[in-house]
Amino acid sequence: MDRLTCVDTIAAHRPFDGEEAQSINASLAFLDEHPHFWQRHNYVGHLTASAWVVNAARSHVLLTHHRKFDRWLQLGGHIEEGDESLLAGALREAVEESGIVNIKPMQTAIFDVGHHPINTPKEPPHVHYDIRFLFLAHEMTFAVSEESHALGWFALDEIDGISHTPALQRMAQKCREQALINPSTTNPATVNPATTKPATTQR
Repeated sequence: MDRLTCVDTIAAHRPFDGEEAQSINASLAFLDEHPHFWQRHNYVGHLTASAWVVNAARSHVLLTHHRKFDRWLQLGGHIEEGDESLLAGALREAVEESGIVNIKPMQTAIFDVGHHPINTPKEPPHVHYDIRFLFLAHEMTFAVSEESHALGWFALDEIDGISHTPALQRMAQKCREQALINPSTTNPATVNPATTKPATTQR
């Protein structure tokens, strides 16, 4: 993965608010100082790639109840050696974590940028500089991976009620304001009972 291409891609992204602007600046500063910018062994920090996945009706978003962090998050994770771009990494993560093969990018440009500290027992404290892309899933049947307690399709208006994470709320607001998704009150399908389990149930 080419570092300068990542710099150009992130620098071209227009922030939605002050918090996202800070994340863009922090990501660019990190890239300027660290040639090993995506490698997981860099415990100063590393870039990660995430996917904001909507259904074909553009009415719901697919979230994972992450096993390690024990909360609802967008799909995504670490970049791997074979990922040719940030977008490719985000797509791979979306497919791996959802089991949905027919997922396509809705745009090649970045959808959102965030950064946050990581503190887990098995790793030194470090920072994730998370680069997020917008995807469309052409089917809603998913499979829960080992990284998740559960998956669920949530209407945009439900996001504030299930998560206090500013990034999730911001991405939902972006979709509403950009009219990319039309929130629906009919057949909300918050969780697909045939393919997942309640958030509190272990896989």
